[in-house]
Amino acid sequence: MELLRGVHNLRSAAGAGCVATIGNFDGVHRGHQQILQRVQQQATTLGLRSLVMLFEPQPAEFFRPDQAPPRLMSLRDKARTLAAQGVDQLYCAGFDEAFRSQSAAAFVADLLVDGLGCRYLVVGDDFRFGAGREGDFAYLQRAGEQWGFGVEDTPTCELDGRRVSSTWVREALAAGDLALAERLLGRRYAISGRVRHGDKIGRTLGVPTANLLLRRPPALTGVYAVTVNGPGLKQHPGVASVGTRPTVDGRDWRLEVHLLDYQGDLYGRHLDVTFCHYLRPELKFDTLPALTAAMQQDFVHARAWFAAAGLSS
Repeated sequence: MELLRGVHNLRSAAGAGCVATIGNFDGVHRGHQQILQRVQQQATTLGLRSLVMLFEPQPAEFFRPDQAPPRLMSLRDKARTLAAQGVDQLYCAGFDEAFRSQSAAAFVADLLVDGLGCRYLVVGDDFRFGAGREGDFAYLQRAGEQWGFGVEDTPTCELDGRRVSSTWVREALAAGDLALAERLLGRRYAISGRVRHGDKIGRTLGVPTANLLLRRPPALTGVYAVTVNGPGLKQHPGVASVGTRPTVDGRDWRLEVHLLDYQGDLYGRHLDVTFCHYLRPELKFDTLPALTAAMQQDFVHARAWFAAAGLSS
C-alpha cells in the first residue's frame, strides 16, 4: 500500500483516478470493513486503484484536544490494517485550521477532483464535510453530476440491533468486554509499539516486563492475558498491564507486558500485543511486595485461562 501525504503532487500519485472513501477509520471495525469491501468491488469493476482518505489529527482531537475520545489504534496500526484489507493507497490529510475552514465546494473541487482524481466515492451513511459540516450525501450527489464522479453510501452495519461504531468499541473495551469488542472489530483487539527502556522496576521485583510507552490515553485499562507477536515471537502468551502504574508513580500511560516463560532481550523490537482475556482492574497497592504478590496471582490466572483455551503458557 502506498502512503500519500501533502496536497502537492497528489494527482500525479493518484494516477489515472481512484475509487475513494473518506473517514477516520479508527479501529477499522466491521462497519468500516463493509465500506472497504464496496470500495474494492468498485475499484475492480472500474479498473482503478482503491484509496482511503483519513485525517491526522482526527477532527475531534483538533477541536477538543483535552476531551477527545481515546484512539483505538495508532496511525501506523491503522495503515497496516487497511493494507491488510487490500487498500491500494492511503492519503493522510493534515487536519488544521485551513483544512477545517474550507468550503464543501473547495473540498470537492480541490481535493476530490483535482487532488485525488476521484472517479467514484463510497461514504458511510453519516458522512459530513466542509466548514460547518455543510456537505452531506445529497451535496455529493449533485457534485458528482457536475464533476463526473459516481457516489454511493453504504447501509448501516448493525449488530444486535445497534449501529457498529468506534464509540461502541470503546465502550466495550472500557468495560473489559473483549468478546464484544472482538465481535465489533471482527478480530481481537491489539496494541502495538516499540519496546523502550523503562525504570526496570519489574526486573527488581523478579518480573521483567517489556515497556511500550503510550502516546495517548488508551481505550482500555487493567490487567489482561495477552499473546505477543514480533521478531522471534509468535503468539507468545503473557500478562499485560495497561494504565498509569498507580503503585509506582501514577504518571505516564504505559503498556507493560510480562512474557511467560521467556528469556531474552526485547529492547528495540516492535511488538503486537493482542488482548485475549480480562483479569482484573489496575489497582494501587500499599507496598511493592503486595504488588508482586498480585502479579504472581495474575500469572496463575492467565496460565489457567491459556490452558482452558488450548494455548500453551
